[in-house]
Amino acid sequence: MDSRTEQFDAPSGGVASTGGAGSAPAANDDLSFQIEGMSCANCAGRVEKALAALDGVSKASVNFALNRANVHFDRSKTDIATITKAVNDAGYSVAEHQLSFDIDGMSCANCALRVEKALSALPGVATASVNFALERADVSAFDDAVNDARVIKAIEDAGYHATSRNGPTSGISDEKETDAGTRNKTDKSLILLAVSALLTAPLVLQMIWMNLGVSYHLPAWVELVLATPVQFYIGARFYKGAFAALRHRSANMDVLVALGTSAAYFLSLYNMVTADAGQAHLYFEASAAIVTLILAGKIMEDRAKRGASAAIRELMALRPRRARKLIDGEGEQDVAVESLSVGDIVRVLPGERLPVDGTVRAGDSELDESLITGETRPVARMPGDAVVGGAVNGTGRLDIEVRAVGDDTTLSRIIRLVEQAQTGKAPVQKLVDRVSAVFVPVVVGIALLTLGAWLFTGFGAEASIVAAVSVLVIACPCALGLATPTALVAGTGSAARNGILIRNFDALEQAHNVDTVIFDKTGTLTEGTPTVRDVEAVNGIDRNELLRLTAAVQAASEHPLARAIVAIASKEDQTLPDISNFKSKTGAGVMAEVEGHKVVIGSEALLTDQAIDLPTDDIAQAIKSHEGAGRTVILIAIDGGFAGYMTLEDRIRENAKQAIADLKARGIASIMLSGDSQDVASHVARELGLERGEGRIRPQDKALEVEKLRKEGRHVAMVGDGINDAPALAAADVGIAMGGGTDVAMETAGITLMRSDPALVSAAIDISIATRRKIAQNLFWAFAYNVVGVPLAAFGILSPTIAGAAMALSSVSVVGNSLMLRRWNAQKQG
Repeated sequence: MDSRTEQFDAPSGGVASTGGAGSAPAANDDLSFQIEGMSCANCAGRVEKALAALDGVSKASVNFALNRANVHFDRSKTDIATITKAVNDAGYSVAEHQLSFDIDGMSCANCALRVEKALSALPGVATASVNFALERADVSAFDDAVNDARVIKAIEDAGYHATSRNGPTSGISDEKETDAGTRNKTDKSLILLAVSALLTAPLVLQMIWMNLGVSYHLPAWVELVLATPVQFYIGARFYKGAFAALRHRSANMDVLVALGTSAAYFLSLYNMVTADAGQAHLYFEASAAIVTLILAGKIMEDRAKRGASAAIRELMALRPRRARKLIDGEGEQDVAVESLSVGDIVRVLPGERLPVDGTVRAGDSELDESLITGETRPVARMPGDAVVGGAVNGTGRLDIEVRAVGDDTTLSRIIRLVEQAQTGKAPVQKLVDRVSAVFVPVVVGIALLTLGAWLFTGFGAEASIVAAVSVLVIACPCALGLATPTALVAGTGSAARNGILIRNFDALEQAHNVDTVIFDKTGTLTEGTPTVRDVEAVNGIDRNELLRLTAAVQAASEHPLARAIVAIASKEDQTLPDISNFKSKTGAGVMAEVEGHKVVIGSEALLTDQAIDLPTDDIAQAIKSHEGAGRTVILIAIDGGFAGYMTLEDRIRENAKQAIADLKARGIASIMLSGDSQDVASHVARELGLERGEGRIRPQDKALEVEKLRKEGRHVAMVGDGINDAPALAAADVGIAMGGGTDVAMETAGITLMRSDPALVSAAIDISIATRRKIAQNLFWAFAYNVVGVPLAAFGILSPTIAGAAMALSSVSVVGNSLMLRRWNAQKQG
């Protein structure tokens, strides 16, 4: 946890309050919170001691049975962030849970800031983030006291409407309802736009005729009749939004629109009443046109925002809601996916989507996994193969044993990761938020200054008001608020569609700086499915006996080399005996006792450590020759004497050489670290064109190599399988876990590649660069638009109607620029 406000029960009558953006609390507070990670009373004592040592804490008690801490502290001397940091530094964590909500009614980034502030002020909320582009709020809370009802009430009190995303089937059962609601809302807006355009058209056409020299204008009462429903019925949304904002002592885009159009409308009404009809200067066309244009802009903006977030909806649409469950003696039964349990058998017919993650138990087919892994070609699946929920079955019928359901499925984890990345904020967004918070008051101030300046210079009230109206309606905080999140949503969505999962903005921020990529070998640059090529027994040991004893020990290991040895023993119908005293030495090998024999399998270093004589010169030369050809050699000793060796081949991935060439073309150096011998590492490095290949590297040494390169000033990406390479993935500037989307990969790496294709490494860097470039472009144009447009309006160069059109198009142009990222395709890179 980076920072916390607080979670609070106040058992001693203390004030439940919040730090940061919350309301000012009493000087002395009682704070109560759950602690995770304590395993004994000694843990509780350590936490209690750490809390009591803080300046300002007068009393601290930790109950191990309840896993709860109670702290009495002076807020003027310490804060909640310091208290939670003390818990973290002691080796434990404060319990949190996550809540998400859809928000309706926000009109600009300032609305999102107001909701965020309201949520941050709730007692028990650690952090709150509101994404204007996604119209979504994410809350991290300390305990169950912060629930859906409390959060929704806080959002509604801020003037908006919220619906929870936290049900057991959130994002599944509600997706169709959400789409239907969005369509209904859009249809209603389109009808209002059509009516508004119909009523506004005569007013605008009249203005065009007059500019063309046609001396004709509508009667004043006709203009009033046409403009009034546009102003007060169709434009009611702006008045409602402005009223809600002002009621909560805030200001947003609706305030600017309501002020500007009302000024134009009532100035026209005043002129109409006080002057002769034929001589009155009326601006009804300006007020009506501004409402119409901004409404059209909001509709286009909403559609564009939904386009930016289409990737999430596409992923959610992959999750079937029903499944065919096979029940003994009863055949097939149609059930809800949520009712399935691990171990159930489901049947999938040709052309259907797989409802769950599982293992094929019967049947064979080809699956289309393109929307999950980005792999465009169908992949063959047969009994024993793992399959992923959401994939489309081909022509065969499959019976699948369920191994993951609900939030534990690969697809659900992918959706969570994409949503996590999309709801994050770039560092530059903090600056944008500060600007947005004061944007509307500053614009209103500029409009008043414009009004005063025009009056002072003698232009009269009418011209002064028109200039001020232009300032109000041309300023657009929406473009600023949409610049970063829409690019982030579109970029991470396109990456996910191509099988690249980006966890957060930190990964994006760091990836564009990468100048060095470190690759693991097995399973990353090679296929990870080695096969045994030679079994060489020496010193009178029978070849089959050597294989049988070796495979018996390796059967206790999950290493790919071990599985290859067990596979060949099974193929040769070897019966494997039981073993005892199995020991594994990471990066070196394994040993065990088999039928009274002590068997040691591994590297030269392991044999030396066990005081076993190494192979003779002739055998050592043969081993060196195998390693020089890129084969992996494992040595075997039985009862303290060298007994033989096995060679294994692991083919280099088809795209690996091109992937290294792509990185080199971008000026990025590639290094390989392998647990194999130096000869094998050197051979693979030469084959692929790597800068260098290092052998005999243990998993913990990879992390040290990463740190070494970073200290040299390099920006390092580590590419591995996410399990053995977890320390190095965590130590790198960017951790890239390749292939399969395992739990460890997703939790450790900043970027996860959903298929084992080294070419995706350079693609991940490319989409990071492209997304950051879009963010920079959007922010430049959003700031430039306001910096240029507001002065032009203040000097009277832009009429209110043109200013309204420019305001409407500014947000659309920013979102449209972000949408260009949807065309990004990993296969077109390089």
